[in-house]
Amino acid sequence: MPQTLDQQRAAYAWEQVSQVAQNNLADYTSLAKGVPVLVMGSGLMQTLAFLQAKGKERPHHLALLNHLCRWLGRTLGGTPITNNERFPPERVADFATIMAALHAAPSALYLRATEECLALLRWIRQFADARKSRKEG
Repeated sequence: MPQTLDQQRAAYAWEQVSQVAQNNLADYTSLAKGVPVLVMGSGLMQTLAFLQAKGKERPHHLALLNHLCRWLGRTLGGTPITNNERFPPERVADFATIMAALHAAPSALYLRATEECLALLRWIRQFADARKSRKEG
């Protein structure tokens, strides 16, 4: 039986959170808890740009940005944007390719990308917090 999309999100989130270095885990967890508010308040593209800008000095920002971009590539990759363009697949999904795709995307696709990021962030927050709590305990 194939996995549901939510099961796929959970598996992906667990895989990504498990790879976050212990010394970045507390910062990553805190960031993961705050990013959904940024997405809802400022929008997806603005939030991704914020993570990119901060990622130069803070590796946990860059890690979360990469996790979100690759997830969008995995779930939306190949989706038509215009007659000639498609959403980038996971193998090439990075800040630049995702931002270009979101900029060109029709509003329905942009909304879907936003919803996917928020759904993934729910799992990331839970797993990061659980992993952090296990480390502290």
